[in-house]
Amino acid sequence: MSIEPIFYPPTETEIEQRLKRVQARMVEEGLDHYVAFCPDNIFYLTNFANAVHERPFVLVIPSKGIPQFVVPQLEIPHVKTRVVGDIELISYFEFPAPQGQAWSDRFKELFSENERVGVESICPLQIYVETPGERVRSDIIDDIRMIKSEYEIGRLVYSCELATKAHDLLLKSAYPGMSLTEMATKVRGFIMNQLAKDNKKINPLATRVTAIFQPPSVSHDPHNFTNIDMVMEEGGPHVSIINAVMNGYGAEIERTFFLGKVPEKAKKPFEIMLEGRRIAFEMAKPGILMSEVDRKVNDYFRKMGMGDYLLHRTGHGMGVTAHEAPFFAEGYDRPLEKGMCLTIEPGLYIEGVGGFRHSDTVLIGETDSIMLTDGPVDIDNLTISIHENKASTV
Repeated sequence: MSIEPIFYPPTETEIEQRLKRVQARMVEEGLDHYVAFCPDNIFYLTNFANAVHERPFVLVIPSKGIPQFVVPQLEIPHVKTRVVGDIELISYFEFPAPQGQAWSDRFKELFSENERVGVESICPLQIYVETPGERVRSDIIDDIRMIKSEYEIGRLVYSCELATKAHDLLLKSAYPGMSLTEMATKVRGFIMNQLAKDNKKINPLATRVTAIFQPPSVSHDPHNFTNIDMVMEEGGPHVSIINAVMNGYGAEIERTFFLGKVPEKAKKPFEIMLEGRRIAFEMAKPGILMSEVDRKVNDYFRKMGMGDYLLHRTGHGMGVTAHEAPFFAEGYDRPLEKGMCLTIEPGLYIEGVGGFRHSDTVLIGETDSIMLTDGPVDIDNLTISIHENKASTV
């Protein structure tokens, strides 16, 4: 695609445009202020990534003017090194604090009487109860994040290209007996080295890399990542997973693969999974309801006798995280729009056989979806020669 990969932080203009979009929506909803606690939303509007702990970080956005950021005093230098754009820092000394000196005292000073204030759906109770005025549940920032700017698309292209290279390394290194620790060390090391090479000022608090596989004895249980002693096995299906936020932007690529041979009972579900994936790609166009995409895929799986092996939706959004809205899910009746970025990953999970799932990150373009990740798809190219890979690891 034409957009070049980007790995540098957003400009002040980029942050300003995001804020303007949020404030325009606030005016539409009749909100005087908006309270953001979600670290991902704060990062989106400030470029500051923080780890949530007992000391609150709260971004207060007025319908006009610059945001005010309530932060612990000890974090002020940290904020200043990362923040992009105009922002007023409101500091408090410590948590807990004596009456009159708490974070909530500084926070409540930012509001006038009888205001209408938007609060996020995931706002913690301790923030909610201290918010004055009429509190209105609103997820404006999450909603704005769904449509990516040209800058964000460049960041996603960079992350997805790096994820693709890392996944190629995973497949080229795979062999029976390969441990999860060996694989994760190799793949995560590759990603982190490249990130640091491209940008020495990489933000570790905005970087989270999951590189994992599930052997056939576990792959029917798609979120079971608890066994660190897992090893690859001859045959399959194995499921590889790279889900990562790389210095602020996410990517995901996954494949069902086999080592040396394909068990006969794995062939049919693999092909059915592939057809479900094809259906989703074909439908992923602007104007199509995301619920309809998921419904068509699920209906096909049920028609093929696989309804009992459905465990999740067809896909989820990507952006400043690697798992967010919007969603390819029945009941999520929102149309796809140009600039959305999602995964396409319909899956089947059969105990005693294994899991079947490919995942790619895609961008919704003018007329259809554009793959940002890449890799082998068919069963022949995902059946890895044991002898070749063993030789390459010696």
